[in-house]
Amino acid sequence: MGNELTAAVRPSGASVSAVLWGLRKPFIRVVIGYFIYFGLVVGLHFPYHTDSVVPPAEKTSAYKFYADIYSSKAEAQPDSDGSAYIETAKKAIEFQQVVPAVQSFVERYGLENKRVLDVGAGTGYLQDVVQNYVGLDISPTARRFFHKPFVEASATDMPFADGEFDAAWTIWVFEHVPNPEQGMMELRRIVKDGGLIFFAPAWNCPTWASEGYPVRPYSDFGIKGKLIKASLLLRTNGGFIRTYMLPIRALRGEWARLTGRPTHLHYSLLTPNFDHYWMPDSDAVNQIDPYEAMLWFTSRGDECLNCGPGVLYEDPGTLVIRVHKK
Repeated sequence: MGNELTAAVRPSGASVSAVLWGLRKPFIRVVIGYFIYFGLVVGLHFPYHTDSVVPPAEKTSAYKFYADIYSSKAEAQPDSDGSAYIETAKKAIEFQQVVPAVQSFVERYGLENKRVLDVGAGTGYLQDVVQNYVGLDISPTARRFFHKPFVEASATDMPFADGEFDAAWTIWVFEHVPNPEQGMMELRRIVKDGGLIFFAPAWNCPTWASEGYPVRPYSDFGIKGKLIKASLLLRTNGGFIRTYMLPIRALRGEWARLTGRPTHLHYSLLTPNFDHYWMPDSDAVNQIDPYEAMLWFTSRGDECLNCGPGVLYEDPGTLVIRVHKK
């Protein structure tokens, strides 16, 4: 009798397998669902774009925008884009301690008496950091801010000889440069072998800046705009950003290692707003990741002097690059 009862309550091998399979099926579904979600998120955020031909109309719009921004007339009008642009830049420069950071760069590498180029010089707020300074900007109206040499030119076509400068810096500029890889090639070209580049774009500019979603009320938008604004709570979350940023960086780094060739700069195109300056980077034309830029330089034999072992996970505000020309 006892044996019969034990046999009755003891699950058979087949029933145990059925129970385990029943538990396994939802687990497998969850895993498959996660990988589908993971693949979609990474795929949507992967930087597919490389340099291409820029439509003339886009170049004209950008040129006019920056010429207007830096004009004395626009700055004098309190409610104008020019006034807002310059005032926002001043506050950001002070808050981010840009001048002390560049001064520290100059002192650390002994550049006080070296020839230095400032690419995208804007209002020339860095022109007295070194004696032998040249400022370059696409806007002709920026010239009024300078008492040192100023050159009106594009970052992608600089009118200087190869190796003319001991160092160059560019701060919050390359996110506004169509064909940024061409601009980076120009930076390397005009800096001498062994020279230095202080490379500091506004990294990973958001796609929603052009329409000012963070700073405008929900009432400004229709249903689609309201959904975009509501989604920013998730899309700006550090944990969510890391779910796609780290795999993308790992993939790009492994590709560079396997090929052993100089990489192309991969970035995401943005639609700039040249009609109204809602917030910083409303006028950005691309989204560049610092790890991608670091790969671009180092795959050409350059050194990143401030990229530590955690560069895959950390975002340096600036890349300090020593150029090694082959």
